[in-house]
Amino acid sequence: MTDSASGRRRTPFKRTPASGAPLPPGERRRPASIVPTDTLAGQALVMVIAIMTFLAGLTIGAVDLVRGAADAWESDVAREVTIQVRPVDGQDIEVQVGRVTTIARQTPGVSDVRALTREDTARLLEPWLGSDAGLDALPTPRLVIVAINGEPPVDLQALRSQLAREVPNASLDDHRAWVDRLSSMANLLVFGGVTILILVTAATVLSVIFATRGAMAGNRDIVNVLHIVGARDGYIARAFERRFLALAGRGGAIGGGAAILVFAIGALIGGESSGTIAAEQMTALFGRFSVGWTGYFGVVAIVAFTAAVTALTSRLTIMAQLRGRA
Repeated sequence: MTDSASGRRRTPFKRTPASGAPLPPGERRRPASIVPTDTLAGQALVMVIAIMTFLAGLTIGAVDLVRGAADAWESDVAREVTIQVRPVDGQDIEVQVGRVTTIARQTPGVSDVRALTREDTARLLEPWLGSDAGLDALPTPRLVIVAINGEPPVDLQALRSQLAREVPNASLDDHRAWVDRLSSMANLLVFGGVTILILVTAATVLSVIFATRGAMAGNRDIVNVLHIVGARDGYIARAFERRFLALAGRGGAIGGGAAILVFAIGALIGGESSGTIAAEQMTALFGRFSVGWTGYFGVVAIVAFTAAVTALTSRLTIMAQLRGRA
């Protein structure tokens, strides 16, 4: 722009709106938060919540993994029983195994019967006795695997009595004692996981209480000014609540995302190492290292629960301090 009188170019300047006049759309400013958000204490609380959420997520995944493996074990065991035929001097064990197989096949509710050969028995004992143990010279029992379909339900007591009459050296094992021990172990692990979750939640609540008290002490002048201008306790508490809710959401997202990433990496590594001896033994004990949808949903629920508990704890702490009870 040029001044017509002097011929000199004038520098444009911005007009400052009068008090109360709205700013142009490009110059609108968001109101500052009552409680500062990017503080050292806030960042520390984010890290604490992230660690707690990560540990809680891993606990949920481990409990889901163990519970799924235990259910699979119980289901497999419930569909099979084992008949053991012990060798007796003067009797042909092959004939006895054949007799046991016939009795089992004639039992209602049995879907399949498979008698293990000497070679199968040797392969089962090889990890403990080695390949050169000379099993032919040992009185090795033979096993008959009986698969049960449950329709109609198998009368195991009647089958056990018939075996005792016709093949006295045969014994039926329904693995009930092993299933009971397995169920007890799984329940104990689930109880341990729940205990860890309770401890993690308690630690998070204590951390939020101390952080809230610190934030309240650091912003006491602001709170006093708000009281002077007529702000109610609920308004001040909501300001702190929103601040801690944002911090908890950030920390929970970091910790929960890290836990889900660990689950994904574990499933990927487990898939790539399948076929090795160690992987097969781990699969036999715990199944595939793959957390189900309940585990992922549990991590998301933990993140939401942590955020809600953090917001509620900060609000209750602030209200207690404002009312002079703390």
